[in-house]
Amino acid sequence: MEPSWEHYRSFLTVLRHGSLSAAARTLKLTQPTIGRHIDELEQTLRLALFTRSRQGLAPTDAAIELRPHAEVMEAAAGALVRAASGAADQARGVVRLTASEIIGSEVLPTILAAFRERHPEIVVELMLSNRTEDLLKREADIAVRMVRPVQAALVTRHLGHVTLGLHAHRRYLELHGRPQTMDELARHALIGFDRESPVVRHLQELGFTLTRDLFALRTDNDLAQLAAIRAGFGIGVCQVGIARRDVDLVHLLPDQFAFPLGIWIAMHGNLRASRRTRLMFDHLVAGLSDYIASGRLRRRR
Repeated sequence: MEPSWEHYRSFLTVLRHGSLSAAARTLKLTQPTIGRHIDELEQTLRLALFTRSRQGLAPTDAAIELRPHAEVMEAAAGALVRAASGAADQARGVVRLTASEIIGSEVLPTILAAFRERHPEIVVELMLSNRTEDLLKREADIAVRMVRPVQAALVTRHLGHVTLGLHAHRRYLELHGRPQTMDELARHALIGFDRESPVVRHLQELGFTLTRDLFALRTDNDLAQLAAIRAGFGIGVCQVGIARRDVDLVHLLPDQFAFPLGIWIAMHGNLRASRRTRLMFDHLVAGLSDYIASGRLRRRR
């Protein structure tokens, strides 16, 4: 007998939350029901999926190996529900987007608000993640990415690039002075990464000396870095177009530190016939292109 999707859904939820009770609350089922799903799945697959202890449920090696396959099923189930949410030729139903933390929280809200006014029957699901979502697995319908998509089955547009620059709040600069050279940055409180990322490694390849030891505040969350800059903690990197909106954020050393970061938008090729997805894709292309163009303007300090 083939296991049901309901069993895999319970399995994934226990994996993510570490206990039957937490999974039950998340899925709005009873704890015995979740426990029965796990038992039946283990019996059907003839595998032990969790080790039970006082601390909760720990996944076995078999469970870890099964996880990506179950996540593909989860993504396909979500895509099926979205596809059924409205006819392909109608401007109604659900569109699921994924974008980086910064783009999703700082740039897309205004763009999506305008889309909502034009298409009130289209529901938007927005995932904020710096992880590259796989559109081929249908984890999302449309992705806004800061790296070039490589899958051949995607409809992709390169919109241009935004510039990353060094910024600090005026309050910080009034207390600690304004650096005039890159070498003077060593005397300031710098905000940066905790662990290296592809963007950090690319900066290193371009000749920027970056190690975590340089930073007075280390975090891999881009939103936390931006919040620290705005709070006057120190000097950090953010998109010039975003910093330009705040008159108290000062762009530092623009001629010595300027890093272009590309923006691409992509959707699965099978969604070309979906009117709601196409409407969202075209709207994002226009809105993000305007954002990129606004970042090219120079502002006096």
